[in-house]
Amino acid sequence: MWASAQKNWLRWVVLCGVLAALPGCGGHPKDVLTPVADTSPQSPKVDMLITTTRTRSTVPGEMFTGERALAPAFADITVSIPPSKVRKEGQVAWPKRLPSNPATDFATVKADDLNVDEAKRWLRASVRKSPDHSVLVFIHGFNNRFEDAVYRFAQIVHDSGVHSAPVLVTWPSRGSLLAYGYDRESTNYTRNALETLFQYLAKDKEVKEVSILAHSMGNWLALESLRQMAIRNGRLPEKFKNVMLAAPDVDVDVFRQQIADMGKQHPQFTLFVSRDDRALAFSRRVWGDVSRLGAIDPEQAPYKKELEDNKITVIDLTKIKSGDSMNHGKFAESPQIVQLIGQRISEGQTLTDSHVGLGDQILVATTGAATAAGNVAGLVLAAPVAVVDQDTRDNYATHVGSLAGANSTHPITTRDCDQTRPPPSCRR
Repeated sequence: MWASAQKNWLRWVVLCGVLAALPGCGGHPKDVLTPVADTSPQSPKVDMLITTTRTRSTVPGEMFTGERALAPAFADITVSIPPSKVRKEGQVAWPKRLPSNPATDFATVKADDLNVDEAKRWLRASVRKSPDHSVLVFIHGFNNRFEDAVYRFAQIVHDSGVHSAPVLVTWPSRGSLLAYGYDRESTNYTRNALETLFQYLAKDKEVKEVSILAHSMGNWLALESLRQMAIRNGRLPEKFKNVMLAAPDVDVDVFRQQIADMGKQHPQFTLFVSRDDRALAFSRRVWGDVSRLGAIDPEQAPYKKELEDNKITVIDLTKIKSGDSMNHGKFAESPQIVQLIGQRISEGQTLTDSHVGLGDQILVATTGAATAAGNVAGLVLAAPVAVVDQDTRDNYATHVGSLAGANSTHPITTRDCDQTRPPPSCRR
């Protein structure tokens, strides 16, 4: 079975390399975080707090790399969003050239490093500006550069209309399809740092409500940190209201234990699944043929009863058509979904009534939007497969070239990228 998985993995990478070579698949300029003048003052701005376990970069405009730091770092970044007349909701308007033009592009207008005390002051001031003194924590998925996570979270905050203080948790991802193992271990590396953030939010009397939004591999980090916190404290705080799990790349058996360890008092979980998610199907083969949480059939035993017993809301997106060939970014493709979630968070409502309320609204909202060409290119959440994400496709030609030059007696597999010092084919 493992040999078969190796062949499928190599086939997948080669396919991505072919896509990277197609006309129109070129990437955008990198290292976009050097602040530019705010030449479009009428454009909306998103100011966010960053907490990261990535290493600081010496490259201008990159700010943080995909490598692991010895201690968490903090930053205050403001992103200017171009007017709606030049950008479709649900898309990141990456600059075609540098410096970015705030009138037409997502543009960084502030990028300041913060120490711990400065980060606390930022959070205190931002929470006070929130109508309900709430915080939204976003945790990205596999295959994300630092700037990817920053710009996409800016998009989520703006397009959702959420009024919460935005906090981005970004963990060390090398932004490479072949670094799956390294990225997975980086989520484990970040668990303590994320729990520390959660503990601080729980104790901060200014913060009245916390919502968590995670995608793909980021769900593993979110769930493990919540579980760790619950075990340490005996329960999770009541102010942790909503935890939204989008296409979670999590072993369904492990999730069962995680929920049990959190105890009876846990947040309202909303699970977004799609049974035709090809990325999670591949992940299932890699991880011993155990179902991934984001690809289960919620109407089948034993899942249906377990989900009901734990009061977990399920939004099944399987029947929604998608322009994403991997069917892993369905949750991300519709700006209406993000707007709906933003409204629910801002109004202080939990995400419930999946079959009649929120679920039906999502199906209506996405029936047309999800099939529109181009939605995937600006996906709202970080998709874990570069086929769906244009800005990472430019890495693939290099990877495929490295594979072509590899010794055929030593095939490259996911394990080749699961090392502290990976081979050249896995490095950025």
